[in-house]
Amino acid sequence: MKKNFLIAAVCISIFNIILIAQDNNRMKFEFSDIDYGFSTKSILNDPAISYIDTGKGENTIVLVHGLGSNAGFWRYNIPELSKSNRVIAVDLPGYGKSSKDDYPYNMSFFSEALKRFFDELKLKNFYLAGHSMGGQVCITFALAHPEYIKKLILISPAGIESFNQAESNLLKNVFTPENIRLSNKETIIKNISNNFFSWDGKYNWIVEERIKIISAKDFDLYAEAIAKSVAGMLDEPTNNFLKNISMPVLIIYGEKDNLIPNKYFHPGLSTGTLFKTGADQIKNCILIPVKNAGHLVYIENPAEVNRIILNFIRN
Repeated sequence: MKKNFLIAAVCISIFNIILIAQDNNRMKFEFSDIDYGFSTKSILNDPAISYIDTGKGENTIVLVHGLGSNAGFWRYNIPELSKSNRVIAVDLPGYGKSSKDDYPYNMSFFSEALKRFFDELKLKNFYLAGHSMGGQVCITFALAHPEYIKKLILISPAGIESFNQAESNLLKNVFTPENIRLSNKETIIKNISNNFFSWDGKYNWIVEERIKIISAKDFDLYAEAIAKSVAGMLDEPTNNFLKNISMPVLIIYGEKDNLIPNKYFHPGLSTGTLFKTGADQIKNCILIPVKNAGHLVYIENPAEVNRIILNFIRN
């Protein structure tokens, strides 16, 4: 009797271990598992760069995401833009499905990674669009390699607002890998919803994706990439070089942007005033605000942003 009981207990324990292992496997989620809504490709090495490539047309539009996001964030823009254009949405190194390693992740690094990417795909004379940090990356690239770009599109771009050394140091102390790794669900929801003028449940996929990747084996490297990217934006400002941009530029921004300008350091500066100051420094620049939209204006009001971009390309 005791022997049968012992065998049964062992079997139950083994069964429970199997169930726990299965649950853990179900919880595992890698960056490669993120569903962008589009198929992706990967080229190059050290770093390898993942990207979406869809649509056909005489023109090519390259989309560069912002801090903490990836190529899939353009899911509301790609379908319309790709009806008459080739559209390429890039995962910057450290983000999405691209390589994550001990890279510098400053603006020059991203710029040169994009150059390698464009050279590999033999891309020239294209329309380059970047959001937020991606906008500053695009400004850096446009200044270094203007011959690649036909027109530059900046959406709520970083790199126009300036920070003094004390402000820069404080921001670097806030955006540390440890703080990023330790962000709980409530903090994640608050940080993401702050990118919108009006939060809607249809954007929950952003929160769910951010929470899922915590279990990814490369999550610590992703946290390092974010921290270094923030430092890179602060250490390589572009606001003093806007006058050197040679191609036509479009700046789109949400009038209700809660992130740019920084409300803590520059509470008296409005979003419209900041971007007008930047636009006035660029020789050939169109500045267009979008009403009732926040920092992620291209997600919150994609139809309007798509219309503005396509008009800029056609004209």
